Amino acid sequence: MNEVRLIRRVRFRATHHYGRPEWTDERNRRVFGAQAIPHAHDWMVEVHVVGEVDPETGWVVDLQALDAALARLTRDWDGGDLNAVVPSVAAGEMTPSTENLARWIFGEIEPRVPSSARLAHVEVFESGDLGARYPG
Repeated sequence: MNEVRLIRRVRFRATHHYGRPEWTDERNRRVFGAQAIPHAHDWMVEVHVVGEVDPETGWVVDLQALDAALARLTRDWDGGDLNAVVPSVAAGEMTPSTENLARWIFGEIEPRVPSSARLAHVEVFESGDLGARYPG
């Protein structure tokens, strides 16, 4: 095999906070501490796509298509509140942790990667020293 890994990074600044809607404010503060208060991060999402290089285009995947899929997910994130703009978070189905965001983005992007390539993993960083990768 002669696979190549293409890595696309998206950066944005957004706020988030941790909290379970079914919990009291006191319980959320006890469990999540200062993270229960809205706070901002400079986020970075990395999408890793692996595949054979197309001999005609020289690409593993059509970067315009990958960028369009990422833009569809993240267009409202820069300057936004992830608790409001990420559908699964807004619906109360998950907290906006780096771990959950990495899993959610993977699930949203994977079906949009053409069959000639595969989504290896997604990494989400909320700072230079805290991030998550899915799948590991």
